[in-house]
Amino acid sequence: MDVKFEALPQAERPIVYVRPVAVADLPAEVQAQVGGLVTVYSVNRPDGARVALVADRNLAFVLARQNEMDPVNVH
Repeated sequence: MDVKFEALPQAERPIVYVRPVAVADLPAEVQAQVGGLVTVYSVNRPDGARVALVADRNLAFVLARQNEMDPVNVH
């Protein structure tokens, strides 16, 4: 089937990806700021750039929505 396809429609708000990050994998200066946490959650743009690190998954979703972004969970 030959059907021309121009592009996907743009989302109303930018998508960001939320994923768990082991504190041990973060730079030492960041590890020093997270207290006794073992895992934090990263909010990332589609290109992989980290926008924020937060203490828990729910906070990551709230942060994204408050900043007019649509969060998506990544395993």
